Amino acid sequence: MRPLRKLVVTAAALLVIPLAPAAVPAAAEPSFGADWVGSWAVAVTPPGTSGLSATGVTDTTLRQVAHLSVGGSELRLRLSNVYGTSSLKVGKVTVVPRADALAGTPTVDPAKVKPVTFNGQASVTIPVGTEWVSDPVRLQVPDDTDLVISTYFPGPTGPLTQHPAGYATGFTAAGDQTAAAGPSYTAIPGAARYVIEGVDVKSRVRGSVVLFGDSITDGVVSPIDKNLRYPDQLADRLLAQPSWRELGVLNAGISGNRLLANAGTAGDSALARFDRDVLGQTGVRSVVLLEGINDIGNSRGATDPAELIAVHRQFIQRAHEAGLKVFGATLTPYEGAGYYSVEGEADRQALNQWIRTSREYDGVVDFDKAVRDPASPGKMLPAYDVGDHLHPNADGFKAMAAAFDLAALSR
Repeated sequence: MRPLRKLVVTAAALLVIPLAPAAVPAAAEPSFGADWVGSWAVAVTPPGTSGLSATGVTDTTLRQVAHLSVGGSELRLRLSNVYGTSSLKVGKVTVVPRADALAGTPTVDPAKVKPVTFNGQASVTIPVGTEWVSDPVRLQVPDDTDLVISTYFPGPTGPLTQHPAGYATGFTAAGDQTAAAGPSYTAIPGAARYVIEGVDVKSRVRGSVVLFGDSITDGVVSPIDKNLRYPDQLADRLLAQPSWRELGVLNAGISGNRLLANAGTAGDSALARFDRDVLGQTGVRSVVLLEGINDIGNSRGATDPAELIAVHRQFIQRAHEAGLKVFGATLTPYEGAGYYSVEGEADRQALNQWIRTSREYDGVVDFDKAVRDPASPGKMLPAYDVGDHLHPNADGFKAMAAAFDLAALSR
C-alpha cells in the first residue's frame, strides 16, 4: 500500500501553514535567572575503520575548537565514550577563548588557559558506553566565540568516539601540551572531532534549540573554520534579537544519517539517537527536524512515505512528552543528485505535503521553499547549489537560516 504516492501537489498545497504571530511583551522584558544551557554540540558516531578514531592515541594532546552560540559566566564540558571499546582515561583538560584572528590555528594565550576538573580532580576515567560532564569552570565567554579545548590522553585510548565532519581544524601534539601556546601542534587530517560532544554555559538566555538532521544540517562542504552552516547562521540571527529572546543553538546533524537505518560512521538511525542527541541536551526548549532524504535517495523510491511519517510522529510524541516544541522542516530539492529518482521525488513531495498540512507540528520551517528554483521546483536554485544538486552552499545555508520565524522559535 502506497496511498501517499497518489497525492497531487498543487500550488495551494505548497503553501506553508504560517506560525502564530509573536506575542508582544507587556511593559518590560521577561526576567530569567542564569541557568545551564547548551551552547555547542555535536552528535557522535562510532569510530571509522581507519584514521585517528580507529587507532586512538597514546601520550597525546588533542586541541579542538567549539564555536559557541551563546556565551556565559561559567562553562562545563560534555565528554563521550559512548562508542569506545575500553574505559577512556582523560589525563588533563584545559579551555581558553580564542581571538577571531587566530581561527584555523592552534595558537592560544597560555596566560588565559583555564584547567578543567572532574569531581575536583584533573583526570577522569570514562566507562565504556557513557558520557561525562565536567565540573563548572568560572570563565566569562562571549557570544559567538571559539572555545579552544585541549585534552591530554595518556593512552592507549583504543578507538575513539567521534563526529566525522566537524568543519573546524583540529590539532595534535605529543605529550601533555594542554597549556602550550601552539607551536608544538600539527593539524589533524580531515575535520573530525573526538570525545568532546558538548559545551554548556551558565547564561540568562531562554534555553537551547536542537537542529536535528543529516548532512545538510551537519554542513557538508561548508568552508572549514568559517562557521557558515545553517545552524551557525541561525545562531547569528538569534543573537541579533533582544537578549531575553536568545537561544543556544545545538547542531545534531550527522552526514549520511537516516531515519530508519543505522549507518556506521553516519550514526545510529535518527529514531535510535533521538533521546541522546535531542532530549539529553542541556536546557533544550525546542527541536527542528530535517531528516528523510537519505532514506528516500538510498532506497531509489522503495521507501513508503507512510513509514517516514510514522517516525516523524514518534519524534513529535517524544518531544511533546518531554515538554519541547517541535518544528518540522521540509526536505530540500535534490533533482540531479547521484541518488535522485522520479519515484523518490514523489516520496519527498508526499512527506513535505504532510509536514506542511498535517498540523501535527508546533510549526513548520519551509526549507524547500527557501532554496528551490522557482523555474524548476524539483531542483535547488543554482545560486544556492554547492555543485552536487543536494547540498546548499554558504548562501543556501543563509537562505535556510532566514526561513525561520524567530519569534515562534523563541516563544
